[in-house]
Amino acid sequence: MTQRDSTDGDPGFLTIDQLLAESRSGLQRVQPADLEREMEGGALVVDTRPVEQRDRDGELPGAVIIDRNVLEWRLDPSSAHRIPAAGDASRRIVIVCNEGYSSSLAAHTLQRLGLPHATDLVGGFQAWAALKRTESD
Repeated sequence: MTQRDSTDGDPGFLTIDQLLAESRSGLQRVQPADLEREMEGGALVVDTRPVEQRDRDGELPGAVIIDRNVLEWRLDPSSAHRIPAAGDASRRIVIVCNEGYSSSLAAHTLQRLGLPHATDLVGGFQAWAALKRTESD
């Protein structure tokens, strides 16, 4: 298998930037200032950051922690391994990662699994934490 050059124009492949843009095009992304309102409205907020990042930077109050490597199994309403909060496919789900990149890809995947209201947090936990720091000053 040969390594492809991202500039070779091969129509069968995307660069990560293209894949990210494609994923985000179908998301109604949540701004950090709106996250609390989403939670109050019944959205399931899922923190996919690894334990090392949560230990270093803190927890996201009210979020359910699900490791990224099992996210789809825990949220797919048809999965035998789903969490109880994932039984309603029409529920709003907001995925939060560290900076808002992997969460966009994950939310897009969840939409493809039949969760049309899955989305993510713009800027991830870092943007939310920066907002909270600003609000407390």
